[in-house]
Order: sequence, then C-alpha cells, then structure tokens
Amino acid sequence: MSDYDYDLIVIGAGSGGVRAARVAAAHGARVAIVEEYRVGGTCVIRGCVPKKLLIYGAHFAEDLRDARQFGWQVPDCQFDWPTLRDNVLAEVDRLEGLYRNTLGSHGVTILPGRGTIIGPHGVRIAGGQDVTSRMILVATGARPLLPSFDGAEHGISSNEAFHLDDVPRRIAIVGGGYIANEFAGIFNELGSAVTVINRSGQLLRGYDHSVRDRLVEISTRKGIAFRFDASFEKVIKLADGSLSVQLAGEDAFSVDCLMFAIGRVPNSSDLGLEEQGVEIDPLGAIIVDDDGRSTVGSIFAVGDVTNRIQLTPVAIREGQAFADTQFGGKPHRVDYRHVPSAVFSHPPIAFVGLTEQQARDQVGEVKIYTSDFRPMKNVLAKRDERALYKMICDADTDRILGLHMIGPDAPEILQAAAIAVKAGLSKAAFDETIALHPTMAEELVLLR
Repeated sequence: MSDYDYDLIVIGAGSGGVRAARVAAAHGARVAIVEEYRVGGTCVIRGCVPKKLLIYGAHFAEDLRDARQFGWQVPDCQFDWPTLRDNVLAEVDRLEGLYRNTLGSHGVTILPGRGTIIGPHGVRIAGGQDVTSRMILVATGARPLLPSFDGAEHGISSNEAFHLDDVPRRIAIVGGGYIANEFAGIFNELGSAVTVINRSGQLLRGYDHSVRDRLVEISTRKGIAFRFDASFEKVIKLADGSLSVQLAGEDAFSVDCLMFAIGRVPNSSDLGLEEQGVEIDPLGAIIVDDDGRSTVGSIFAVGDVTNRIQLTPVAIREGQAFADTQFGGKPHRVDYRHVPSAVFSHPPIAFVGLTEQQARDQVGEVKIYTSDFRPMKNVLAKRDERALYKMICDADTDRILGLHMIGPDAPEILQAAAIAVKAGLSKAAFDETIALHPTMAEELVLLR
C-alpha cells in the first residue's frame, strides 16, 4: 500500500483541474480534488459559458430587427433581463452538476473547502483535515484584477455582471481586452449606453491592427463610446445611487454601473506555495517547466495560475498532458504554437498565428491577402457592417503565418482554418480548394 492517502490531490476544480483529475483517475490513480467554491471554475461558473449565453441573448436584438427585412412581421419586442439572467444561472447549475457527476463516475473524491499546501506531499483542508498525496496539482486559475483609486470600490468585476438586478441604463466598462469588448457588445445590444474606458490608445493589445480598427469602427457606429488614454482621478457615489466618474483632464460624467475588466491575476496567494519553496513570478504565476512541474518536484500546476496562455482549452490540454504523462505512461507536452483565439464581440473576432507586425519582425518580407466584404445577410438586412478576413504569408515560402477575421461567425469558421495554419499549409492549398458557395467562409479560398 502507498504511504499516501492519494496518488494525486488537485487543488481547484476548474477546467484544467477537472480534466487532470478525471484522466488520472481513468489511468488508475487514487485522486481527490479540493474546491472551496463550485465545481467548474471560471469558465463554467462565471466566465466563458455564461458570458457566451449572454452574447447569444443580446444578439437577438439585431436578429429581431433584421428579420423584418426578410419578411417576418416582428412586433416591437420587450426584453426581460431577469429571464435571461436566471436561465443562464440555471444552466450554470446544470453544468456544475454534470461536472460533479463526471468526477464521481471516475471515482474522484471531492473535498469541499479551501486547500493549503503544508508540505511537498501534504494539503490541509479548511476546517483542519489533513490529507497526503504522492503528487499535488495546483489548478486554482485566476481572478479579475481590480484597480486602486479613490472610489474604485464602487465598481464591479465581470464576476458580478452575471448577477445584476437590472440592465444598467448607463455603464462604463474599464479595459481594452476581450472581456471588456465582449461585455460592451452585450450591454449595448441590451439597450445600455456604453462607454469603454481604456488607459492606452488601442484595444485588444496583441491582436492584428486591421481587425482591431474595424471593431472600433463598427462599435462606434453601434453607439459605443470610447475614451482612450484615460486615467481615473476618482469615482463618487451620488445620492441617487449613480456614479460620477472623473477622468484626468476631462469633465465628470455619470453612469449607473462601473465595471472593471482590466486583466486577470493568478490565484496563487495564501496557498502555502512559497513556504514550501515553490517559485512564484512577480505577477503571481507559478513557475513551471514544460511538464508543469514547479520548483518542488512533487508539486505541479496547470492553467491560468501559471499565466502562460489564459484560455480554457489550453488549461484542459495542460491537464490532459499532465495526467497522461504522470499516470498514463503516455508522456507528451502541450504545443503552444498557433493557439487560436476569439473575441465574442459584436461582431466577433478570431485569429491564429502571427499578426502582420509580428510576421514582419520575425520573418521579414511577407505577403498580405485580404477580403473586405459585406456579408449577404447584412446586405438584405440593410446593415452597413463589413467583415474583414486577412491572411499573412511568408513571401518566400507561401506558408501561412497568420489568419485574422472579424465578422459574423468568425470563430466558428476559424476553428477549421486554424488546423491548416497549425499544419503549416501554404496559401496555394487554400487556392486549390473549391469554395462552398454562397458562404462567408468561401472568402478564405478566394483571398487576393
């Protein structure tokens, strides 16, 4: 018999932790997972899943208007936020139940409470229970970063956005990343007057400039206001419950809700990591090697707490690789090249590979192919909103280095195209593929 209670204890029941626990148990390991809140983590409970459902709900505002141009006698419709909110939260409850059932069916023990590492093989559960394990996997994810200035406590994070009593009449969203732009689109479609406040002069740092600029253009036409290069002086809560926002060098303006979406920080504090010799970087991320192993040989980490690529599918792939390598006799590592990404804005953005600037910096001479078009549905709906597809190729080899898209269903289209980029295919391979007509995706094989 083993000297330990378990072969693996996972701290954090998010996407990466659940995958690692389930797969390790399937390989025959005795596994426990420690969770202080709810099973499912950020993605299922307060992130991509409920947010995507809000995005679907918000998009009906445009769909109902557009339907009139297609012959449907759609009356003026009233939106009821509590119905959408409560249905989304009910779906979250359902999914959490499925996650719990999956863990249970694989023989994984769920230990409720906060876990603290008390040794290279020891974990203490809040309340005093101590358990031991041959290996410990930290998969505690990340949390919203909140600013510090006078009155910042009156704002909310994306976590609270799913529980609002009403759709705010006026909302200011602070940040320029994917979370800020997604919620800007949601609340704009639901009827809020939206102002996006960003400390720099551009949105979506790391995305290609062409799709970034197109999103600002379309969002502005939809009525979203942008305040760039902005810094806060203070926020004052007024007698009527509204907030007076004072930016440096600008007149104060009032909103009913202030939401911060300025980034996420790893959940590594107060876990006992540094006391055990686990090295943490200045941003709070656990430093790990290519196999997810920390500076303590028996302690590993996957997902957002390592701050490599903060995406749910990456955390899942890391959890799978960890479990297969350590318990399944199938060692492999995650390949972080060509990871596709999406922003579920209105319209959405998707990309894989290098931006134009990155390609020029790394390769030198490149060729750019684009398609700037109005989707057929938008034409009949009399919606002046253009999609943009952009392919970046090595000028010498014709190999596709990057693919960037903004337009309806861009993420759905890019998922398949990302396989081609990952495989190192050339533009000629796209040119030789016959188009599916009439589709938006056919623009990918017609780029000039």
